[in-house]
Amino acid sequence: MNVGAFVCGCGGSVDLDLEGVREGVRDVDVVASGANLCTEGLPKVRHVVEEYDLDHLIVTAESDNCKQRYRTVLDDAGLHPEAISFVNHRERGAWVHDETDATDLVARKINAAYAGLREEAPPRSVSREAGDDVVVVGDPEAAEALSDSADVTLLADGRDFADADYDLRDVTLARGRVTDVDGVYGEFEIQVQAGVTEDCIDCMECVKQGPDEYVTSKPVDVLPGAPDGDWVDCCPTDAIHPEERTIEADQVVYPDASRATRGGRMGFYTGPVDAATVAAVQDLIGGIEKPQFLDVEMDVCAAGGSSQQGCTACSDACPHGAVSRPTIDSVEFDEVACEGCGACTSACPTGAVRAREPSNERIAREVESMLVETDDSGLLSSSEEGIETGVVAFVCDERAARALDDFGRRARQRDGIEYPPLLPVEVPCADTVGEAHVLHALAAGADGVAIVGCGGDCLHSGPDPKAELVTRMNQATEDLGLGKRTAFFAPEPGEPEAFVEDVSRFVELGLDPSPVPAGHEADGVADPTTANPEFNTHDWALESVRAIVPHTDPRDVVRGLESFGRVEVNEDCTFTPTCSNLCPTDALRREEAGLEFDHERCVNCGLCEEGCMEDAIRVDGGLELGLLPENNDGDAWTTVADGEMRECRRCGKPFTSEASAQKISDEVGDVVAGIAPDADGDVFEYCSDCRAKLVYDR
Repeated sequence: MNVGAFVCGCGGSVDLDLEGVREGVRDVDVVASGANLCTEGLPKVRHVVEEYDLDHLIVTAESDNCKQRYRTVLDDAGLHPEAISFVNHRERGAWVHDETDATDLVARKINAAYAGLREEAPPRSVSREAGDDVVVVGDPEAAEALSDSADVTLLADGRDFADADYDLRDVTLARGRVTDVDGVYGEFEIQVQAGVTEDCIDCMECVKQGPDEYVTSKPVDVLPGAPDGDWVDCCPTDAIHPEERTIEADQVVYPDASRATRGGRMGFYTGPVDAATVAAVQDLIGGIEKPQFLDVEMDVCAAGGSSQQGCTACSDACPHGAVSRPTIDSVEFDEVACEGCGACTSACPTGAVRAREPSNERIAREVESMLVETDDSGLLSSSEEGIETGVVAFVCDERAARALDDFGRRARQRDGIEYPPLLPVEVPCADTVGEAHVLHALAAGADGVAIVGCGGDCLHSGPDPKAELVTRMNQATEDLGLGKRTAFFAPEPGEPEAFVEDVSRFVELGLDPSPVPAGHEADGVADPTTANPEFNTHDWALESVRAIVPHTDPRDVVRGLESFGRVEVNEDCTFTPTCSNLCPTDALRREEAGLEFDHERCVNCGLCEEGCMEDAIRVDGGLELGLLPENNDGDAWTTVADGEMRECRRCGKPFTSEASAQKISDEVGDVVAGIAPDADGDVFEYCSDCRAKLVYDR
């Protein structure tokens, strides 16, 4: 693939050294620049595209008009309309940083765009058919607004619409109050309880005779708490009885409901209904086709086994109800309901679920390109001529990105809005970022890591969604000998001052130069003998730790890392194979009379602890460096429990542990006493083969 980079000076409105940017860009086939590339310079851009036979363009442009002009170049050259990547060099570049920093930053951003482009995943889609059945709970205005495009049922939920001034002629009225809503988009089930059965013929006799405050007329229903009396017998169809029923719907509009999930569910709408809500409902009528956000590989999932619960990271993390546990030891992913926030992928330790775009490998390459030192010019190093403090910023491409753009436009209008340059890597949501991403950035030489997410309530996970991660990572980096190097920022549009102050304090006062040099290139593999896919959280994080510790003075145990487990086994262990059979990563094995543990493989799923019949196992989070093979004479296995093997009294073959045999004998020895009268001693002193001969060959 031939790639060209084009750097525009925006008519002199950006303080960039265009020649310096060109010198700092690497790997692409050609770099061109000009004061007004998007206008009078377009013929030159077309010429360069033709001369170098370019397949993809990386362009510094932020204005929609400018982007559209560059797209005409693609069209003229017969290129795909998506064969272009845009780099923000103004609002998040030259308008908020001085010329030297902005020049360095823009070159790095172009290099990162190229590195990411090489790892871009081919597009895939998922789809689901759905009907036009919409249940609106208690909101006649919303029901009226949707009635022209959907088959709407207005569920009263205890309300009386007799005086409602809305056109509900095309709306089905349903009596009853909601008790539960279950299901997913296209397959919702609303559980309803009413005081009048469906035998009601709307004769209004109960409305006429019953107590006003307990009987509604449109639709006819009797509310809970209605007093008994002769009026109850007035119904000609004997319909005044409590009834529970289920209403099926493709979508549900329920303004008074809680979201049930932190980020809301597809096709389930809560809160005030506005034009955007109506438009969202209409967009989903008939079904949906959307990008496939996830790659799922259940063979390496650590969710559980044999009816024992293991890892719950993905289902706990998902804010949209797209991950469920149909059984205690399994998980399912609803890829249509998935909103692509990345919460499950950053939480999954084994790589059973991974983000397709951007993939972890793409993110890694962009980070590494931001930090790599290539020459002595200073443009891509930590010298005085470029960015002094390299802070990798994982930036949410929704609200956070819009807020930063707002700050840049404000800076263009007036002086005083300037903050230290951050090395940005855009992600769909701050939830995409997990411990492996932070550790990798530090292993690649970053002085610090900023997670820049939504201000206020995150669209996915609520307020300050990464606060817990920041706390854990700062504990981990302190144990690694790096000190605290991670922070979360939530820029609010229109309020740049707080962001400028917080970022400046973090970068300029809170960070010393990292002792870890730039240049690390991740493979995403810690143990090549395992089946886990590359760049899974556990392996990627461990690889990064191994790149960091040669340059620091770490503690023995690195706390704060959730994808690593440390196993302790007490004296109650009877050495049954339950734990080793259950372990999804083969981190436990029984060798003769001992139980051995491979810390390098353990992902802290807790399945061994959950399944241990003797409650002898405890799993604690954290990475114990001394248990890794490079610090254990090359041996990945450590004995965590010792015990003697019992040898068969008859054939001499070791067949079980002394502890296990003794426990069985204590529990059922009296029951089977005398079952083998020819045995010398306890029947449990014989292996299964010899025991059978003693019992049956008499």
